[in-house]
Amino acid sequence: MAAPLSAWPWEILGVFKYMLYGPFVAKVWDSRYREANQSSWCLHILIICLLRGMMYLSWNAYSHMLFLTRNRLIFKQGVDFKQIDREWNWDNFILLQAIVAALVLQMLPVHETLPVWNPKGIIAIILLHTAVSEPLYYCIHKWFHRDYLFNHYHSLHHSSAVPQPITAGHGSLLENLVLSAVIGIPILGCCIIGCGSISLIYGYVLIFDFLRCLGHSNVEIIPHQLFERIPFLRYIFSTPTYHSLHHKELDTNYCLFMPLFDALGNTLNIKSWEMHKEISQDSGKNGRVPDFVFLAHVVDISAAMHVPFVLRSIASLPYTTRICMLPFWPIAFVTMLVMWAKSKTFLISFYNLRDRLHQTWAVPRFGFQYFLPFAAQGINKHIEEAILRADRLGVKVISLAALNKNEALNGGGMLFVDKHPNLKVRVVHGNTLTAAVILNEIPEDVTEVFLTGATSKLGRAIALYLCRKGVRVLMLTLSTERFRKIQKEAPVDYQKYLVQVTKYQAAQNCKTWIVGKWITPREQNFAPARTHFHQFVVPPILQFRRDCTYGDLAAMKLPEDVKGLGSCEYTMDRGVVHACHAGGVVHSLEGWNHDEVGAIDVDRIDLVWKAALKHGLKPVSKIGSIVTKSIS
Repeated sequence: MAAPLSAWPWEILGVFKYMLYGPFVAKVWDSRYREANQSSWCLHILIICLLRGMMYLSWNAYSHMLFLTRNRLIFKQGVDFKQIDREWNWDNFILLQAIVAALVLQMLPVHETLPVWNPKGIIAIILLHTAVSEPLYYCIHKWFHRDYLFNHYHSLHHSSAVPQPITAGHGSLLENLVLSAVIGIPILGCCIIGCGSISLIYGYVLIFDFLRCLGHSNVEIIPHQLFERIPFLRYIFSTPTYHSLHHKELDTNYCLFMPLFDALGNTLNIKSWEMHKEISQDSGKNGRVPDFVFLAHVVDISAAMHVPFVLRSIASLPYTTRICMLPFWPIAFVTMLVMWAKSKTFLISFYNLRDRLHQTWAVPRFGFQYFLPFAAQGINKHIEEAILRADRLGVKVISLAALNKNEALNGGGMLFVDKHPNLKVRVVHGNTLTAAVILNEIPEDVTEVFLTGATSKLGRAIALYLCRKGVRVLMLTLSTERFRKIQKEAPVDYQKYLVQVTKYQAAQNCKTWIVGKWITPREQNFAPARTHFHQFVVPPILQFRRDCTYGDLAAMKLPEDVKGLGSCEYTMDRGVVHACHAGGVVHSLEGWNHDEVGAIDVDRIDLVWKAALKHGLKPVSKIGSIVTKSIS
């Protein structure tokens, strides 16, 4: 049984908890309709709640801007899905304090005569905060670290392994009721003694939230030189490092914002200033070198918002178009133009796997730009610079995503390896594992397949592999020359299994389609009922036929021991990455010293597949039935 006041009363409401703001909205609407002013404070409460939410989300966005903060992080591990889920309802405290404020104003109508501005309030609220709120919070916080209260209430707040701005609001009902008193006493005191004002309330609440976000940001932005020049300031306000030590060691650094009270209570961690100086000094240096880099690109303007530094909660779910994100579309569009004009490859996210640091970098280009002839040179320049940067840093493997390895663009990465033959970093397109995943999905009793995109890099490898297994491959292509070239690569005895077709009608009796080139609903109609569409085309084809089934894009689930992973890769489920990403991971884990660029080596498909399974990567296909004879 849960302890009293540990759970939130509106937990069962889910997202409908926001309906509890309804009475405030109704009161404001009624007031405007009646042209009365008695309910103006309901409007102020709503505005303050909105500003507070924006404050926490803005800080949270900043803390996830790894291209700005990576060298200033205090806790070096990533925020995983478990923490994100635990903190999902972090804004409960804002709703609670709105209700508390409304109840207080009903009982003590001190707001009726408040001016917009009263300069006397500044001194008064500073004194009240220092003399009342700070010592009160210190004592209560220390009290909450006793066994019973910690285990039943405060442990929820400390369950977050990596402090984040929204972690500040993540706690039980009881401790947030206490916090409501801590923040409310100075405001109420100023109003009672005649020093209150509307601007004072706005200012104090938002500054209070700003400092809480700063303390939980996990990013050290305060230079150590400030405390060296003005030593007493270190007792006046705490730094993110200072509060992070409390989350790490628990029994020190209890203060709200002023370490003075930890000094007076003999609970000040002696490592606070030394650790702050160390992190501050290291902010100008490059941090740990990643072992593996996945070089991605932006898909489209809507998908550009599916990143942790926009909304962490949205990024932790598979990408789909969400109505709530549409208002931000104009901002994303302007950002796209700015990135096109002037930007460079930047860090998006990271995770750890078996003491190896894996990062995702993004080329600042959107999907449509890869199909603009005049943009090819600039895109290749960005990719080349990213590879050379990885080489300088000491990265072991860099894997090219989707369009970054387009055959027409750079020959599947061959352009860069040929241009820079002395690269130490291994350049990988990952398509060998992509081919293995697709082949693994095909039932072993299949004797005939229809292949579109048949002369592409992946199409060629799939055709050559299947023909060696005695599977008849109908290769859709208008180029007899390209077909013949691929056919000659097959062993003589198996060349007969490769058949060129030029029309979709040729596959009217084939129930296994492998789609490597986008097909329209009309073209899908040529497939017989109960056909399954395997695919390696981006974007995926429309699931038009109800009497057929559709496979996902080739992907694999990362091993269970992955740490710090908290964002989904495009439309993939949690912990699942595109097969080309997984291919780079396998290349890194195996320590292979060759580049994987250009044409796929068909003889290595089984080898790469076995290595992926050996390292704990798992196929995620909905069908997943074959393990070809050579693989099994």
